[in-house]
Amino acid sequence: MAGFTVAYGCVLIAALLPMLCALLAKGGSFHGADNHDPRAWLARQAGWRARANAAQANSFEALPFFIGAVIIAHQLGAPQATLDLLACAFIVLRLGYIGLYVADRPTARSLVWGLALLVNIAILLLAWR
Repeated sequence: MAGFTVAYGCVLIAALLPMLCALLAKGGSFHGADNHDPRAWLARQAGWRARANAAQANSFEALPFFIGAVIIAHQLGAPQATLDLLACAFIVLRLGYIGLYVADRPTARSLVWGLALLVNIAILLLAWR
């Protein structure tokens, strides 16, 4: 049994990334934010706040595949050091993706998104024999 690995820790971090994006979207605006209807308030935002909210949605979208890939790799006995390294790379790429999204760098953001997807596929296929 593998126990709680670095890759599993990365799953926890990935699960927290949408909350980081929400904090970015709402950051510095708590006096103006409507906590009674936060989704409608976020939908009315523009600029970097809107992009942070979009990054939040994309972070939720990326989460199931990453969780599944890590669990499947563990179940199939993938080399732990490689799995941990790839899971960390996924987190670094996702953090870069969020930063590029908020900074309005669409081409770089799309490139980083694609790299994170390839890393996720590599995680899934790591134990393929």
